[in-house]
Amino acid sequence: MGGVSSTARPALPLLHADCENCFALCCVALPFAKSADFAVDKSAGTPCSNLRQDFRCGIHAGLRDRGFSGCTVFDCFGAGQQISQVTFGGRDWRTHPGTARAMFEAFPVMRQLHELLFYVDQALAHPAARPVHAQLRRALAETEELTRADAATLAAADVPALRAQINTLLLRTSELVRAKVPGRKKNHRGADLMGARLAGADLRGANLRGAYLIAADLTRADLRTADLIGADFRDADLSGADLTGSIFCTQAQLNAARGSAATRIPPGLTRPAHWTA
Repeated sequence: MGGVSSTARPALPLLHADCENCFALCCVALPFAKSADFAVDKSAGTPCSNLRQDFRCGIHAGLRDRGFSGCTVFDCFGAGQQISQVTFGGRDWRTHPGTARAMFEAFPVMRQLHELLFYVDQALAHPAARPVHAQLRRALAETEELTRADAATLAAADVPALRAQINTLLLRTSELVRAKVPGRKKNHRGADLMGARLAGADLRGANLRGAYLIAADLTRADLRTADLIGADFRDADLSGADLTGSIFCTQAQLNAARGSAATRIPPGLTRPAHWTA
């Protein structure tokens, strides 16, 4: 990733969804299958039956009750408005139907790029990761530059290669940050912890990358400085848990879980509306 100054830090696009400036791309471009998360099947490129003409969801306030909980946990990391307002300059797929195919193909690519930007930006916020900050800044600049490319360039981008390159840096970041936690850290990377009874567990500095924590009891668990990248928290109970300082926690993970007013969450994320008081 040569040619970018090691001190460069681009002004990042907004890395959370701004639905007011998006043409409902998650409701059209992406497919979903009838399941516990979605009440119906929908193919890619087909507008959801709940989508209104103004690009808003007709059942937004009742998505969970109507069988569309999957919609409530999805996070495009800001890719929707980037595609709508930057890549396609505000031309929507209804008024300009000729843009539809390219727009829908570019959206999943942009979503992956914005997710990578989110993780790299989080990694740069950790002083312990200073040994890889220069490489992280170069990765950030290269990825941000790609987000400003046209639709054809986006469609041809080798995102898996970029993801693999960045993941190496994220892994190193995780190691450096978790090394600051004294004692032996638990390694549950990719572990099947579905329904696990982890109430009050000391998981400080644990490796939970890609762990299946579906419906796990994590009430009052200490997740400070735990690596949570890719962990599946669907229906996990985080009531009273402490996630402050956790590494790579996302809004989507919180949205998928259950929690309470006593749950401590990382800065920059918001307490989901469905959590108990």
